[in-house]
Amino acid sequence: MTAPLRLGTRGSALAMAQSGHVAEALTAATGRPVELVEVVTAGDRSAAPVHRLGVGVFVSALRDALAAREIDFAVHSYKDLPTAAAPGLHIAAVPPRQDPRDALIARDGRTLAELPPGARVGTGALRRIAQLHALGLQLEVTPIRGNVDTRLGRVLGPDADLDAVVLARAGLARLGRTGVITETLDPMLMLPAPAQGALAVECRIDDQDLVELLGVLDHAPSRAAVVAERALLATLEAGCSAPVAAYGELAEGDAGEEIYLRGAVISPDGTRDLRLSRTGTPADAAEIGKALAAELLELGADSILGQEGHTGPGTQQFGSTE
Repeated sequence: MTAPLRLGTRGSALAMAQSGHVAEALTAATGRPVELVEVVTAGDRSAAPVHRLGVGVFVSALRDALAAREIDFAVHSYKDLPTAAAPGLHIAAVPPRQDPRDALIARDGRTLAELPPGARVGTGALRRIAQLHALGLQLEVTPIRGNVDTRLGRVLGPDADLDAVVLARAGLARLGRTGVITETLDPMLMLPAPAQGALAVECRIDDQDLVELLGVLDHAPSRAAVVAERALLATLEAGCSAPVAAYGELAEGDAGEEIYLRGAVISPDGTRDLRLSRTGTPADAAEIGKALAAELLELGADSILGQEGHTGPGTQQFGSTE
């Protein structure tokens, strides 16, 4: 009998669902059994706002367990990963990405445009807070934390105290909860976080047999889009609380497949909103992201990021707000 591979995961319902999907896909593709091993992270133990928790707060415990050989591989929400590579570890696969857009869940089935001035909207991400302010809808935006059900309860539960919440559509889809969505937000209104909706399957780089085995789960278009988005993020050197957004889409161009990358840097109060786009080939994904970031910096993105402080290259952390 082949011993099951040990897959490390956070214990939230969403993390367990994500890891369960990966485990099932790997077993289906390779025949290898997989067991889930729950790892508690510092982010799970804290009630502080996501953007104040620090770099890698949902990731470091899983990576420590990998390094200690307590688990064989881990599944992360890719947007939780700092942009700097972790020594001795390797992203062996990026499975097919879920829809990366944000979703509105509002009382009475309302859309964003139907919310009245003064409506209370909850979200845990400064990126979303900044973009909601930038829309000029006179909403009262409230920072919130908690798992998906806790956030939904703020709108749909018996003790609801908000008119709406904004969550990542991907998390709701993985939990089978898309029925509560009243509007999937157009990226023109709400650009997603870099790597939102994508998973990262990580293992030790010296475990070459496992690197090869996990490679069957890799989805090249999803990886290319995420590489472009995270290259933009890394080049901007944005601090953990900086509202940075990016969305890469692959489509057929005149000369074959190409990436269309959109990026934005928005001040927390929404008064400054820089948005640009750039295209290129999937093979040049990283260069596309770097070039778009350079253009944003030329327009003054650094002055917006400076409001929130820099943490240096490779230390971005947006927190698990799906």
